[in-house]
Amino acid sequence: MTILPPEPDLNALRLKLARLRSEHGWSYDELAARSGLARRTVIEIEQGRTVGSLKTWHALAHALGTPLDDLFGTLCEGHDLPGSPDG
Repeated sequence: MTILPPEPDLNALRLKLARLRSEHGWSYDELAARSGLARRTVIEIEQGRTVGSLKTWHALAHALGTPLDDLFGTLCEGHDLPGSPDG
């Protein structure tokens, strides 16, 4: 029997990105410049039109001074984590 994991909360991830960008007081242009990404990429990720690659999220995390695991931890909010007594 295969047990599939719960769906990742991509909405929480993009909202976390938007909140962090806002806390820094940065525009899309500022985050794009600091991360080395295109403005359009930042907008599309934050607005949920694309997910982005691991390399893209790595660049965003570095630009925001946020650990990557802190960003990606939002994907599992409300889920039992693998290896937990309930998971």
